[in-house]
Amino acid sequence: MKLRTQVLLLQSGVVAVALAIGFGFFATTTADRVADEHGERALAIARTVAADAEVRADVARFAAADDGVVSPGNEELVDSAVQQAAESTRVATGALFVVVTDEKGLRLAHPDPDRLGLRVSTDPAALSGAEVVVRERGTLGDSVRAKVPVTSPDSGAVVGEVSVGISTEEVGADLWSDLRWAALVVALALGAGVLGSALLAARWKKLTLGLEPEQLAQLVREQEAVLHGVGEGIVGIDADGVVTVVNSDAARLLELHGGVGDRVDEIGLTPRLLDLIDNPAGEAVVAAVGGDGVVLAMASRVVRDGRDLGAVLSVRDRTDVEHLTRELDSVQAIGSVLRAQQHEFGNRLHLLYGLLSRGDTAAATEFLETLVGSGGVVDELAGAEDIADPHLRAFLIAKAAHARERDVTLVLGENTWIPSHLVHPVDVTTVVGNLVDNAVDAAAAGPTRPAEVEIDLVEHDGTLIVTVGDTGPGLAVDPEDVFREGVTTKPAGDRPGGRGIGLALTRQLVRRHGGDVVVGDPGGRRTAENPTGGALFVATLPGVCESSGGPS
Repeated sequence: MKLRTQVLLLQSGVVAVALAIGFGFFATTTADRVADEHGERALAIARTVAADAEVRADVARFAAADDGVVSPGNEELVDSAVQQAAESTRVATGALFVVVTDEKGLRLAHPDPDRLGLRVSTDPAALSGAEVVVRERGTLGDSVRAKVPVTSPDSGAVVGEVSVGISTEEVGADLWSDLRWAALVVALALGAGVLGSALLAARWKKLTLGLEPEQLAQLVREQEAVLHGVGEGIVGIDADGVVTVVNSDAARLLELHGGVGDRVDEIGLTPRLLDLIDNPAGEAVVAAVGGDGVVLAMASRVVRDGRDLGAVLSVRDRTDVEHLTRELDSVQAIGSVLRAQQHEFGNRLHLLYGLLSRGDTAAATEFLETLVGSGGVVDELAGAEDIADPHLRAFLIAKAAHARERDVTLVLGENTWIPSHLVHPVDVTTVVGNLVDNAVDAAAAGPTRPAEVEIDLVEHDGTLIVTVGDTGPGLAVDPEDVFREGVTTKPAGDRPGGRGIGLALTRQLVRRHGGDVVVGDPGGRRTAENPTGGALFVATLPGVCESSGGPS
């Protein structure tokens, strides 16, 4: 049996039992009330008869008569005023009987004339002077009867009693009349209870999506197993924006400071992730989290039977991949320099081989002297010799070669001076590379020709200050917005996770070292402080160089 059916039957049973108890209590109290009402009615009739002056006088007369006057068969009793008054009262009130006795309990009035002069069948308790209401069985059957003393109009002494009875059948008829209405009310109440239970069961079915408790328990167990074994961070949000599910991977990757029951905008999610939840893109996006973490996030709405149940955010750790990508970029940059050198040296060796094969040793000697004096590829980035660290020097040479492929010239500023080696070469090349790449893109897309990117690198007490400017058109967005995730002026292309993450990660990485990266000048015009005229970025990285005391 389904639980909702059990609940329906249980609630209906509870309602039925409660109504039965209430009906029983009502029936008991109603029976007592009806009996009391009829007793009061009989008492009122008896008092009226006992107070009648003619009845009192006639009863006093019979009480004073000689023995034998009040006896069966005495016609005087049949025609007496007492008998006539009692019978007229009985007929008028609908009482079962109105009986009058003398002080000895002998009947002076009775519905059956044959019983006149005989002693009453019940105790004439009112002869003691007190009124009595009692339920008794007499010669005319069960009745609720009232007994009232009759006093002499002269002396005031008790000379008889009036007994008025209301049949218990009449009492029962009135009782059943009241109980029938009560039963109808109980039936209506029971019907309302059953209907309410049925509506509650239907509501239960809707809220539980038609699932039974065993199925719900199994779903919870399966959910726990899946959530903690999937290897991804999962955050569930209901339609009202309240968090309903957070697994341990999500709390760790996103460094959340809230959980189930909190609103989604209060648990520490970045603006990019909150925007993704509000507007699911249908594809994964890259987002920066924590100190230097990077995750691949995807959000989707959950709809069942046309009802919006909320959203689910899944995140996968991409930090290690991002770190490897940075290192690979550095290696590829150095490899590009080596390939360029190999190509250039190969061409020069071919020329030297041609001169020597013809025996033109003088020309070959002059060519070799020229090569030794020129310094080779290094001269293609003037000022590179002021950078002592080989990783950064090779990296900048490679970036200069890439820039030339896009008709952009990369130049080192006249203030460039790095006499010491880098302590964190990968982080430095990541920051410098991102700023240079963005500048090259802007310069290549700008109208100014020749296109140029200028970079200044200055080291002071272990702190590296990087300034990058370009001849591009300047920033088209607010300077502070360029560091916000998802903000980009470049087409998304087919890059996994989309664009708009580079500068956000750059600032995150720089701040992890205790520094910062800011927009020194949004560009758009040439000034003395910004001779290139494009956007100018300044990054400060403390502690990334071996301390040398700065330039002299």
